Amino acid sequence: MYYYNLTDFYKKKFGCKVAKLAFNGGFSCPNRENGGSGCIFCTGSDEFAGEVTKTLKQQYEDQKLVVKNKWPDAKFIAYFGSYTNTYAPTDVLREKFLEALSFEDVIGISIGTRCDCISDDCFEFLEELNKKTFLTVELGLQSIHDETLKFINRGHDLDSFDNMVKRLKKASINVVVHIIDGLPFETEDMMLETIRHLNDLEIDGIKIHNLYIAKGTVLEKLYLNGKFELMSMEHYINIVCKQLEILSPNIVVHRLTGETMVEKLVAPTWAREKINILNGVVKKLKKDKSYQGKYYKKSH
Repeated sequence: MYYYNLTDFYKKKFGCKVAKLAFNGGFSCPNRENGGSGCIFCTGSDEFAGEVTKTLKQQYEDQKLVVKNKWPDAKFIAYFGSYTNTYAPTDVLREKFLEALSFEDVIGISIGTRCDCISDDCFEFLEELNKKTFLTVELGLQSIHDETLKFINRGHDLDSFDNMVKRLKKASINVVVHIIDGLPFETEDMMLETIRHLNDLEIDGIKIHNLYIAKGTVLEKLYLNGKFELMSMEHYINIVCKQLEILSPNIVVHRLTGETMVEKLVAPTWAREKINILNGVVKKLKKDKSYQGKYYKKSH
């Protein structure tokens, strides 16, 4: 095992095949409210989630059919990942999340959100959920560097993120963090520093994404105007391998690539080659006789 992947984690924890069902709860994002453009890479769409015009039950039935045809005995994690899934009154969250958890074979819930969108009431509800089921809170970060967060219009700083992670961890809530490699003006050292910082926070899981340019984003305008360059697939694979080598072996790797709809992708073309990216990471680790955590060191 070259890295601690999500499939293995679920199999170890639940003893069976576990698949995520991607629900669209109809949430928005504070970073896009009142005319805001959101993060500069955000497409403003719900590309891989269920259809927002359908009820949660209908979304469940649609996806369940596909998964069960492939894995008849699979169990499910209800995944709310579109936009900011705690950006609503707590009674709305309670209604939607408890409904999703009521569906047959749903054994847990994963909620994608931002560190600055978990109110005290919401936090209390998350603590309640954590006692009822397997709860994961996924926090978007992208980079630990405040200059980068400001440039990408993230809307919060590192301190705000750190404080929320520590609070969630103190409540024994599973935390997964999203980062992006190849953001404009970030060096390789900066990307590795992001991993070391997340190690220190003792997060439970990580999603590593490659930067891609999607149509209609602020990032597209900057890219077409020649403001920055994108890394090659080979460079991305090399950086991911270096990140895995210093990543704590206890942190579950949920993703190693980012995805968007083919018709929305501006660049790089290799971002479409998910399998080649994943195979490239394993091939390089194997060639180097390396693995996740090979050079991991505790800083405290």
